[in-house]
Formats: sequence, C-alpha cells, structure tokens
Amino acid sequence: MWLKPEEVLLKNALKLWLMERSNDYFVLQRRRGYGEEGGGGLTGLLVGTLDSVLDSTAKVAPFRILHQTPDSQVYLSIACGANREEITKHWDWLEQNIMKTLSVFDSNEDITNFVQGKIRGLIAEEGKHSFAKEDDPEKFREALLKFEKCFGLPEQEKLVTYYSCSYWKGRVPCQGWLYLSTNFLSFYSFLLGSEIKLIISWDAVSKLEKTSNVILTESIHVCSQGENHYFSMFLHINQTYLLMEQLANYAIKRLFDKETFDNDPFLDDPLQITKRGLENRAHSEQFNAFFRLPKEETLKEVHECFLWLPFSHFNTHGKMCISENYICFASQDGNLCSVIIPLREVLAIDKTNESSKSVIISIKGKTAFRFIEVKDFEQLVAKLRLKCGAASTQYHDISTEVPISSDSTDPSDNIEVRSLTCQRECSKTVNTEALMTVFHPQNLETLNTKMLKEKMKEQSWNILFAECGRGVSMFRTKKTRDLVVRGIPETLRGELWMLFSGAVNDMAANPGYYAEVVEQSLGTSNLATEEIERDLRRSLPEHPAFQSDTGISALRRVLTAYAYRNPKIGYCQAMNILTSVLLLYAKEEEAFWLLVAVCERMLPDYFNRRIIGALVDQAVFEELIRDHLPQLTEYMTDMTFFSSVSLSWFLTLFISVLPIESAVNVVDCFFYDGIKAILQLGLAILDYNLDKLLVCKDDAEAVTALNRFFDNVTNKDSPLPSSVQQGSNVSDEKSSHVRVDITDLIRESNEKYGGIRYEDIHSMRCRNRLYVIQTLEETTKQNVLRVVSQDVKLSLPELDELYVIFKKELFFSYYWCLSCPVLKHHDPSLPYLEQYQIDCQQFRALYHLLSPWAHSANRDSLALWTFRLLDENSDCLINFKEFSSAIAYTEVKSKDPSKGDELSEEELLYFSRLHVSKPANEKEAESVKNSPEKGKGKVDIQAYLSQWQDELFKKEENIKDLPRMNQSQFIQFSKTLYNLFHGDPEEESLYQAIAVVTSLLLRMEEVGRKLHSPTSSARGFSGAICASGESSEGKIESHLEKDPSSLREEPQWSFAFEQILASLLNEPALVRFFEKPIDVKAKLENAKTSQLSSRTKM
Repeated sequence: MWLKPEEVLLKNALKLWLMERSNDYFVLQRRRGYGEEGGGGLTGLLVGTLDSVLDSTAKVAPFRILHQTPDSQVYLSIACGANREEITKHWDWLEQNIMKTLSVFDSNEDITNFVQGKIRGLIAEEGKHSFAKEDDPEKFREALLKFEKCFGLPEQEKLVTYYSCSYWKGRVPCQGWLYLSTNFLSFYSFLLGSEIKLIISWDAVSKLEKTSNVILTESIHVCSQGENHYFSMFLHINQTYLLMEQLANYAIKRLFDKETFDNDPFLDDPLQITKRGLENRAHSEQFNAFFRLPKEETLKEVHECFLWLPFSHFNTHGKMCISENYICFASQDGNLCSVIIPLREVLAIDKTNESSKSVIISIKGKTAFRFIEVKDFEQLVAKLRLKCGAASTQYHDISTEVPISSDSTDPSDNIEVRSLTCQRECSKTVNTEALMTVFHPQNLETLNTKMLKEKMKEQSWNILFAECGRGVSMFRTKKTRDLVVRGIPETLRGELWMLFSGAVNDMAANPGYYAEVVEQSLGTSNLATEEIERDLRRSLPEHPAFQSDTGISALRRVLTAYAYRNPKIGYCQAMNILTSVLLLYAKEEEAFWLLVAVCERMLPDYFNRRIIGALVDQAVFEELIRDHLPQLTEYMTDMTFFSSVSLSWFLTLFISVLPIESAVNVVDCFFYDGIKAILQLGLAILDYNLDKLLVCKDDAEAVTALNRFFDNVTNKDSPLPSSVQQGSNVSDEKSSHVRVDITDLIRESNEKYGGIRYEDIHSMRCRNRLYVIQTLEETTKQNVLRVVSQDVKLSLPELDELYVIFKKELFFSYYWCLSCPVLKHHDPSLPYLEQYQIDCQQFRALYHLLSPWAHSANRDSLALWTFRLLDENSDCLINFKEFSSAIAYTEVKSKDPSKGDELSEEELLYFSRLHVSKPANEKEAESVKNSPEKGKGKVDIQAYLSQWQDELFKKEENIKDLPRMNQSQFIQFSKTLYNLFHGDPEEESLYQAIAVVTSLLLRMEEVGRKLHSPTSSARGFSGAICASGESSEGKIESHLEKDPSSLREEPQWSFAFEQILASLLNEPALVRFFEKPIDVKAKLENAKTSQLSSRTKM
C-alpha cells in the first residue's frame, strides 16, 4: 500500500527494522521478528506487542519502503506491505518506472519533490476506488490494511471505524484494537507472543449494554450465542457504544426485519455506511422523534442561540435545529420551551444589526420569532431565505390549483381550501365532523357542574393560546404540559392531538391524499378487509356512535384506507379500538393521519405481524420495573407476568382496560409525551397496587386485583353523558374499593416517574430490540428442529449445529450480495420451515463443506443434481428440512451391522435419483421424491396424513416404481462413482468392483434381450468390458463412451434399480465404502470454523 510520504529518522529505527534490499534512492526493510524462525526471539515478541498496542505508522505492516536522500539521515516512508509478495510488487514498480527517471534530475531536492508528487498521485488514484472515507484517510487506510490482514474477510466487508481498547479474557485485560465493520465486530491483540483474534457477527448479538463493576469501571458488554465478551478502556465509550448499537440494529433490521429495512433508503447499500453517516443518522432520528416530524426529515444544521419568549419577557438559551422543511428550537432544558416552525408557514426572514446577531422569522398569523446571538447569522439568513423561497413556491403551486374566492384574504388558508375541496368532492363518503359533535353536542342552556369545569378548561387553553400562540408554531412550555395532564377539553381534543402528534404536518404535506385513498380502496377485498369487517362491531360497541352506520362506515373507511396505504401492516387487532376513539374527537381525515402517526412514528413496529415494537416496549417496561419497583421484582421473580398483563396496555394505550372517559386522558398525554407517558402510567398503576400485588398467591389473583383497580378508575370531570361513561356503571354498593381519579393518577405518574428521559427510553428500546428479535429467532429454530428431527436421522444437537451453518450461509449472501434474489424471500409470516431458504449457489458452498464426497472432481455437478432433486416445486429454493435430508443421506452411517444393507440401499437410491433428472411423466416425478410438507398453498390435513402413512409403509413399493435407468444415465452414474472413489485408500479395488458390476449388469441385460430377440444390443459392450478386465477409470470410461452413435441405432438398453442395487451389494469393497463411518460432529465443527474463510476464497 502506498503511503503519504512522511519523514522517518532511520537512526532510531535500526533496532526495530532489518534491511532487505537497497539502491541509491530506495530502501526495503522488514520488521524484526517477522519471517524469522521462532518469531525472532524476545526482540520479535516485544516488537509484535508494540505493533499491537501502539498506534504508530511503523506498526501497520511488517514490510516498508523508504525513499532515501543521499548524505542525509532523514528518510521518507512511501509504502508498506502486509507480506513479501505485496511489498516486492511495489519495489519492482519503483525500479521499472521511477529509477530511470530520477537520473535526469540535478539536485536531491528535485528528486525528493518528484518522488513525493508521484506517490501522492498514486494514492489519489487508489482513493477513487477505496472505501476509506473518514476524517484521517491516511490513518484509516493503515487500519483498513491491518483489518484485512488480521481477519481475512472479503474485500466487500466495509470497515466503519476502529478503536484502541482492552478485551477482558477472564480477569486479565488484553490491550488491542476493536474494529467495527458493517457485518462484524472484530478484535485483535498480540501481547508477548499471545495472539487473540475475535470475530462476532452483528446478527448473532443478543445483548449489548454498558456495564460497570469494581474491576471494570465502565465497559461494553456483548453477548453472542451464549458467550459474554467485555471491552473497556475506551477514550470515548459513549460514542463507541452508540456506533455499536447502530450497527447491531442495522444488521438486525437487514436480516430479520425486512419490512422496516425495505422502507429505509439509508440501509440499501451497506458499502456506503460510514462513521459520520451513522452519527448524522442518529442525530436526525433523535431530532424527528423529539419534534414529531416526518421520518423523511434530515437534520442539516444546529446553532446555539437564544430565543425571545414574549410571554415571559426573557431570552432562553437553546439550540436551533434546521431540516429540509422545518426550523425547530428546544431550550437547554427541553421541558422549558420548544417551537416548531414549518417553512410553509414562513412569510419573511430578516436580520438586525451585527451587535445582537439576531434572526427574525415572521410567519402567517402575524407572529414573529426572534433568535439572538446566532453564529454566522448572515449566512444562515441567506440559506433560510433560499429554503423558504423554494418552500413557498412548492406550496404556492399546490394552492393555485384550487380556485380561491375573492373574500379569502388569509394566505394560510390555501392548503386547507384544497383539502376541503377534495373532501367536498367525496362528501358522500367522508365525514367532515368528529363523531362526538354529532352524537353528543354540548347544550349551553343546561350547564351543570361538569360542563362548567369543561368551560373553565377551555378558558385556560384560550389564555395559553393568547400567550403562546395557536397552531403548529405555538410555544410549547411547562404550562402546556400541566394543562394536558389535567385533560384536554372535548372541543379542542382533535385539534391538539393533531398538533402534538405531528399529524398536522403529514396532512398539510399531502392535501387530498385521504380522499384519493378512500376512493381507490373502496370495494377492495383481501385478508385485511375481511378482518376489518369482522372487528367493526367490536369497536366500542357500547358507544352510540358505533351503533349506527355513520360511525361504522367511517371506521371501515379509515381502516381500509390505511390497509391500502400500508399493505405490509395492513390491519392488526387493536387498530380498530384505537381508531374508534380517534374518530370520536377528530374529523375522519384527521383520524386517518393520526393513525398514520401512531403506527408509523410513535409506536414503530407495533402493528406488524410479530408486534415486535410492543414486545420491545414490554421489555423496556420490565427494565423500568426492576429499576423503580425493586420490591415487586423480588417478590414476583417471573417477569413474564408483566408482559402478559401489559400487552393490551401498550397496544391500545389503555383504552381496552380503562373506561372510555378515563382512557381519553391517557391518549392526551400519549400524543404529547409519546411512549414515555404510557410507561410512566404503567409504573404508577403498579406502584398504586403494590401492597395488593405483594400478597397475591398466583398470577390469576394479581390479574384480578389489577382488573378491579381499572374498573374503579373514574374521571369525575368528564362531560360525557352517563349512558356513555363506563366507569359510572359500577355502583358503589357493588364495589368496596376506593375510586381513583384518572387526573390524579396521571399527575402522580408525572411527579414520581417524570425523570425518565427520552434518550434513556430510546437506548433501552435499541438494547431490548436485539434481545426480542433473537428470542423470536430462537423460537423459529426450535420449531424447525422439532419438525425436522422426526424425519431426519441426525441427533438434535447435530441438527442444531447444522441449522446454524445453514442460516449463516444464507446470511453471507445478505452481507455481500446486494442483488441476490434470495433477499426477497425472508418472510416471518410464512411457516417456520419456509422462512429461510437457500438457492443453488449457497447449497453448493454448503455441499463443499459438509459432503464426504466434496473432494471428488465432479463435486459441483453432484451439488447441482442434488439440489435439483430436492427442489421439487422448481422455485430454485430449498428449506432446511430438504437440506438436512440430503446431508443425512450422505453423512449418517449405521453402527449396527445388521442394518448395513438398508442404509446402503438408501444411499444408492439417492444416487440413482441424481441421474434420473427429468421424469417422463407426473407419476414418475412423484416417485422421485414425495414430501407432503412441500406444498406452498393450504394443506389438506387428510391428504397429508394419508401421504405420510404411505411413505412409512410403502417404501419398497416406491423403490419398485422408480423409472428404469437408461443408457446415458447409466454411463453418467458410473462416471459419478469413479469420481467418488478418487483418492480413496481402496481406490484400485473400488474401480475393479465397478468394472465387475458393470459387466454383470450388461450380461444380465444381454440375457434378458436374448429371450426376446436373437441379437443383443449390449453384446459388444459387455464383451469389451469382459475382455479388458482392467480397472483403470480411463479405459473403462472409453468403453462406456465408445461409438455412442452406433449404440443409439440399436434398441436402448436400461436397468431397474433392484438390478443395480443387487449387483453393488455383491461387491464387499463398495459396501465398505458406503458404510464407512463418518464423525458427523467433527464434520460440523470443521464446517463452522472454515465457513467464513471458505466463503472468502469463493
């Protein structure tokens, strides 16, 4: 590798380097201890240790080339090499291309300048095709070279970054280097002759966390396949941990969660992932989650500044965050104040004098925001003006499509006008009012105590709007949170849900979208629509809105439209309950966008087939219980109880367990605080019932206690009619339990557990996501092994090892073959056996690793024929059951001599099938191999059982039904056997045995033909075999292939399988060969250790 020329003082390096070659201008040196017998003694060990521990240019490679200036002690390092071959190539290039040119220069200075320029040019040329794109390219290139040299991974494996750290082997820390690449975590250490090399694939990581104890002050704990690894002594441990967390989750998404992966353009090309890119992505995700912005937004700039708060009359310090379509601000204490300014709302951007460095942003509605002490404020104003110009044009183009009446003076209404126009066009189908206003209109004449309290709440919000503004750009302060905790008034609930969830931005960016989707989805019929129809009447059935066609039809349209928009989620139970509540307080189109915000941003992966998001948040909840309620975890050691109880809490936001009038207050807090509100409330509920739970004898008693508690949660300020309220239906006489007001419960959850930070929840989600998905994968594996073990003659531990190898080979394709069509075939909704399938290329690689005949010359042909035999439905994919059956045929040998013939029969049956590749009709095709589990459609249970019974009791009949082996197939069959025997200790006797078998079979065929005709088509062939009596493979092959045209002219001869089997079993050498025992465990262990290196060679 060419290096950027740097000065090296040769005088101090002589003890570490030995000279191998030199000329007038260049010196080739070898690192002491490399290439010497015994490692170069103590000096070599010390040098090796230095190379591993120290971060210096000299330690990168064992060979280097220096450019020397005559009469000077200063040399320039210009190249290094990992081996002698690489460095010799560089040396030869210098001698052929540079040496002759240097003689024309007059001064040493000119020679040095020329060499430096040439080397820099070579590096620049290499850089065009290099993956190294980090802050310090030279240092990164050196690390990349050592990474490739130490671990031998394919060139496509992208090194993201590397760190110096210690790896704890027992109680001893080993100093070395940690390398983080797209698919692997790798560690290398060399200390005093002891080498440690560790490679862990990210997809095998089940736990990743920061830990600390007495010995390790702060370390990173990695658990992979049951083994624990600890890394410590990082310079920036938080940065390292964040990158490791991102890479692990990236791999998990790419391999196990294809639905999320396909929707994420960042994950498309792993070769483009860099450390800086991962850091930027993390910041963007945090930015979008905090401000509830669309997932497509990317954080572009962050500026520290002050924002003037007109209602408090002071400037608050914080950060201005700018993305493509939004300007946001959050104070240093996130709860104090935050603002979201969509660029579509901006009218003007101005700057004041240089002393205050102020930026003033004016928006629609006569509101202005003043940012002070903004660094580079003039450049920022220019950029924002450019952005707003583009944004204004975009939304102006949209609005001009809608005719605006002459009395419309407010430009902020343009988008709403178009949206209303689209709604009018579909007025026959889409409701434009919230169901609550239709079914429970407020009667101002009959104001009772509850209605007066409701009006007071509205007045409090109106005062807040007057101070902080109203709409998407309002100031969000601590007062806003306090009002949300008290409960949002009925009349404002829909508006504020839209605002706090960010759904208002989605709807503004997609005017008319909902009406179009409703029109397109009407009349569609699929599994999702069938499930929706089944659940419509189960959604808040006690509420009058959903006892009428108006509510049911609106619910049907919203759910069907969402299933049409996002077919990967489609419809999931619990979505109906949530949507019905949304429809009560929001207009139909708003309810649709609220559902989008919940399913796609606020509760990610909750409503997919495996509800991974809900399982992850349950694991987070369990972690919080351990931290905040330790006495409960000590008493209830089985944490699965909390998972079973809390699943409905998370999926329905407590709507399914709390009375509706109380549940809506929880939804208020959820839209303001996100999942944090649900976690806090869950902790508060368990804390409130702590004494009762600690005396429960079993889980059923604990569930009863919690259900009783939920029945007694009330909302004393709810203005809903008593006919609708669910909590009021429980009379005081029936229940002696104390009533709990939802407002008090929520306030208590905020006071006790409000210290839980968004960042901590995000980190816990990432950490537990690894565990949840690995647990699901383990469940899949156990189910596959349970099914396969019934039909395959391998033990469970052997099948377990084989499954790991099978799955790893599949993942290697995911790692480096981006265009591989198999990437499209992982679908967790499929039956367990069909979730992972390999193609022919992957089967070939595994066949080379596991087959006892992988050394034969035609191993690729054997692999291809075997794959075709297994691939019954011709989709070019086979599952683990089919794969393991093929391996079992070739690996398992009976230890009982009495079963020798039976096993040989199976094996030879397998070989005979390989050469009957294209059956003449369907009956023959069926006889080649029957597998009742291979069907891709619905399985007929009776037919399945019948076919299974036939397989068990009619083995002999199936063998007899095998088609006869014709002339060309028999020749190929014989060749295959010859190739198998090559290299065997009994090779000569095996060849002789095959010659005898062939001769015998042809004589039998001749006798058979004599009964029907006076001449035998096989006479000349058999005579040649008998006359030769030779065992040489080449000579017998020549007889087999001699004059094939003349054989075709005569009637074709063929053999039945029984004839072949009987002839082969007569030869002891052949029987010994096929009954030779194989150590399956050793074969699997060898395959595991060599799988990665064999893939690299391929």
